[in-house]
Amino acid sequence: MEGIIITAVLLDLIMGDPRKIPHPVVYIGKVITALEAWLRKHSLTPRGLRIGGVFLTTAVVAGTYLFFTVLLWGAYQIHLYLGVFISVFFLSQALAINSLCRHALSVIRPLQAGCLAKARQALSMIVGRDTENMDERDIIRGTVETVAENTVDGITAPLFYAFVGGPPLALAYKAVNTLDSMVGYRDERFRDLGWASARLDDAANYIPARITALIYLLISPFTPGGFQGVWTTIRRDAPKHLSPNSGIPEAAVAGALKIQLGGLNYYKGVPSYRAKMGGNQNPLEVQHVYHAIYIMLAVTGFMLWTGILIFLVIKAGGGVF
Repeated sequence: MEGIIITAVLLDLIMGDPRKIPHPVVYIGKVITALEAWLRKHSLTPRGLRIGGVFLTTAVVAGTYLFFTVLLWGAYQIHLYLGVFISVFFLSQALAINSLCRHALSVIRPLQAGCLAKARQALSMIVGRDTENMDERDIIRGTVETVAENTVDGITAPLFYAFVGGPPLALAYKAVNTLDSMVGYRDERFRDLGWASARLDDAANYIPARITALIYLLISPFTPGGFQGVWTTIRRDAPKHLSPNSGIPEAAVAGALKIQLGGLNYYKGVPSYRAKMGGNQNPLEVQHVYHAIYIMLAVTGFMLWTGILIFLVIKAGGGVF
């Protein structure tokens, strides 16, 4: 399994998500949309929607796991190499290393060229907040926050579940993540239907987020903020975040780079204030996006190395992984 995971990481780094091949998340999203429409048609009360939310979450996550388990089993039955190839390919699709780098750079390059309009447009492709009136500082902040937060969702959590249960479990995690991004909101429309998806996403990210925090601390001596800066910021600021998990990577990156994240955002014209992470020793600059990417890549390497080491120790000890 460790060979499959290493190859999947390399494949994602090199190729990312092939544009001509539909991403598994696209199909998961279509299933969610179809089930949501069906549930809203048959569940007319808040209680009914809450029960429907449990069904939606269970059906999508379990269905994704079973689908890929059967698919990989069938591939291995046909030929070992076919099974390995499909395992590597779909696991690489559960990762977002290449995507995070590419999208962050697509924002920063026009910003460096002095084109705020193109930078705002590029940022709007990766965040839900309004970008039309952002200044340079807010564009940089939004990009750094996206790289930091998605380090868990797009890299360390899928790797964690890949080591625990192989590609099917990593893709089931992506189903959890997709559910949360589509229906896991607290507004009037999704409060009842999406509650189960939001809770499961919090639970699924709980351990990976804290493993990621340890990795941030391991690499912290090589950052401007050092160990003390990262540790203090995680301990002090991460609990302020609305999410029990998302505050950890944002606070860690803020502490590592001695910058301040969080603050006022707008969503469809409605102001939303996010707790501030970190101090304000260094004003936000374009270089901080590059530094956030470097930190993300270092975290990826440590997560991969640690997982392989633990995997090999368990195998050497005769355990079943």
